[in-house]
Amino acid sequence: MRAITLVLSDDLRAEETLAIVKESLENDKAIDTVVIDLAGKTTIADYMVVTTGTSERHIVTMAEKLQQRLAAAGRRNLSVEGLREARWVLLDAGDVVVHLFRAETRALYDIERLWSVAPRERLRAAAGA
Repeated sequence: MRAITLVLSDDLRAEETLAIVKESLENDKAIDTVVIDLAGKTTIADYMVVTTGTSERHIVTMAEKLQQRLAAAGRRNLSVEGLREARWVLLDAGDVVVHLFRAETRALYDIERLWSVAPRERLRAAAGA
């Protein structure tokens, strides 16, 4: 896996980063987006976002657009793993970690079940959540 790191000023709070992530994924037609609140459960991030793309190309495009949108908003130290294979792309935006999956890979790893201790927030791209 190849990692990409962008270094910019870090002016975003976790909630602002999460809002950009949610809007970006909705705009790019992500499927079954789930936000897991990690605050108080771990120090790796405040939120984990898990979503599905329809194809490898769709996942790569969502990841690339999300990187651009976060960078434009001032998020620094943005790391991305898995773009080459594009079955599972991990985007680490500091306080928010985003997992972009193909449906079969998401079902196999089922990371929502592993991390969901409290009820999770479900979003629907079509509903405009």
